[in-house]
Amino acid sequence: AIVSGSLNCAKAMIIDLLTIRSDRENYYYGCDELFTRHPEVIQRLCADAPPLLPALLDGLIWRSRLAINSQRRVNYYVKHVIQDGDGKFNKALRWLVDAQDPKIICHPLVV
Repeated sequence: AIVSGSLNCAKAMIIDLLTIRSDRENYYYGCDELFTRHPEVIQRLCADAPPLLPALLDGLIWRSRLAINSQRRVNYYVKHVIQDGDGKFNKALRWLVDAQDPKIICHPLVV
């Protein structure tokens, strides 16, 4: 969808993949599958579809719907941003810096 220029379709697919779902026995979250199938997804988005980066980064954050004592639990899924499939340091942070977008660098997942 990114190659053909259909950014709305690509955004919908990213949001769908990174939505946490569950049934009675399991939780489903497409983060691992996305980065296993497309380890260069951040590089591709930086180069060809920068408006989709916030959707991807927001999908890597889970915020609890409950606030207790004015505090809310948050999980940041940063594994694939920091480490590649071989266990080495990922180039994703370098790609984000090279994009030179201050809004992306200030995103809570990157900071």
